Amino acid sequence: MSILIFLIVSYILLSFSLSKLFPKAGVPSVKGWIPGVNFIEWAKIIGKSPKSVLWLLFPIVNIFVFCSMAIDLVQSFGKYKFLHSAAAVVYAPAIFYKIAVTPEDKYVGPAITRHREIQQAIEEARKNNDSYKLKQLEAQNPFKRSTGREWVESLVFAVFAAAFIRMFLIEAYMIPTPSMEGTLNVGDFLFVSKAHYGIRTPMTVILVPLLHNVIPIINKESYLKKPSLPYYRFPALEKVEAGKPFVFNWPVGDSVYITSSRSYFLKQVEGIDVTQINDRELASKIKNKDYVVRPVDKKDHYIKRCVASPGDSLKIIDAQLYINGVPAKNPEHMQFKYQVTIPSGVTLNKKKLDDWGIDEGDVSYESSQMPAGMMMLFLDQSQVKKLLSIDPGIKVDRVPNFPSPSMMFPFDASINKDWTVDDYGPIWIPKQGVTIKLDKSSLPFYRRIINVYEGNNLEVKGDDIYINGEKTDSYTFKQDYFWAMGDNRHNSEDSRSWGYVPMDHIVGKPLFIFFSTKEGSIRKGINWDRIFTSANK
Repeated sequence: MSILIFLIVSYILLSFSLSKLFPKAGVPSVKGWIPGVNFIEWAKIIGKSPKSVLWLLFPIVNIFVFCSMAIDLVQSFGKYKFLHSAAAVVYAPAIFYKIAVTPEDKYVGPAITRHREIQQAIEEARKNNDSYKLKQLEAQNPFKRSTGREWVESLVFAVFAAAFIRMFLIEAYMIPTPSMEGTLNVGDFLFVSKAHYGIRTPMTVILVPLLHNVIPIINKESYLKKPSLPYYRFPALEKVEAGKPFVFNWPVGDSVYITSSRSYFLKQVEGIDVTQINDRELASKIKNKDYVVRPVDKKDHYIKRCVASPGDSLKIIDAQLYINGVPAKNPEHMQFKYQVTIPSGVTLNKKKLDDWGIDEGDVSYESSQMPAGMMMLFLDQSQVKKLLSIDPGIKVDRVPNFPSPSMMFPFDASINKDWTVDDYGPIWIPKQGVTIKLDKSSLPFYRRIINVYEGNNLEVKGDDIYINGEKTDSYTFKQDYFWAMGDNRHNSEDSRSWGYVPMDHIVGKPLFIFFSTKEGSIRKGINWDRIFTSANK
């Protein structure tokens, strides 16, 4: 609603400024107020075909068309400086009104027509080798720009275009962790479409272009939290499909401790004795409560597989995912952690392992603490079979997992005391418009949704639950939610660790891998066979 109000007010101000400016070009003031007619007259004033204003009806394209028309309009009134063009792009109504009320500012003719005529005259002088006339025309050319200005304008346009495309259409990402290993590997660079699931308009408006949330080197946040706009999403080209990878903002990334190695959400470190933490950097930040609070669109980006849609019920039994009681189709290269025992005298061929996709990134940190001949590896089923084929004495055993209620969603031992990453649930995925019974037994699942994701004031007084000051025993969800899991099931921090993915956190759909380095390092080589392959398997 706030965006709509902003657009309506901006249009009213634009119409007002045009109604004041039009008379200077011989156009009746009233035409500045008539929707459609005002843009047609604007096009005539600058020497543009009236039909060209139809481009203003096309989303995304209309922004570039509007900016171009705004610059041409101020130039039609003799305003050729860089600051004039910049003002026309930043907020056109302001400079239009200033020109309208400044007596010295006169209409000098359609900028597009005049610019075309001057360029034709210059070309003709060049063709005729008339150096005197050429010099005279260039000296008198009001559209002439210095080399420095051309560079600045080109740079500004390039940054603006790149930031615009990145913000609304397509953004490039690099896979930094092995949580999707087998499907999307560390070192994969991929393009993600922001239009497929509906373009999400920016909420954070003051930021450093082309940076997500941190300025490199100085390690400071790259944006200002205020002013901000409310969430809005354009209609989607398709729905988020269960079973497919998707990119989203880390749901619990609103309050995080950030170290040089990773980010930790507050629940992860809640109640931990800082003296028992090996990471001194993290211990220091916890002790000083040095955490960062981020808006939705500036939370870290994650890519996982959407395994359950709104309204689905989910359960994991012995590492097999079930959706609505039916076994889900497993990803082709789904991985688990295995203890691999190599008998004495058997040597593993590193080149062969590399050909099978088993590299340093698949070695768990525990391997360094194990005796010779034993290691922990993250493997898919095909890799397990290949290892076993090397020698009959090789043993490959899947590593069991143990309950950890305080580290697993919904962080309540009365619910999940026996849950592990391989035996988890049941859990229901909230759906927009659905009303659920709310009591102290169901609240742990939905507390964060009600309080954080949907912005309500939630209080619990004894056995009673209050939302926005009113006692209640039910709740109706305002948006859809999804469940995300990594294909590397024993090496993925996902919904099992932090819960649901809200619809307003979804960024886009992975398209294809455009570059890939081995283990995330160009020095180790390039995965040529992965380039231009689908990132949406």
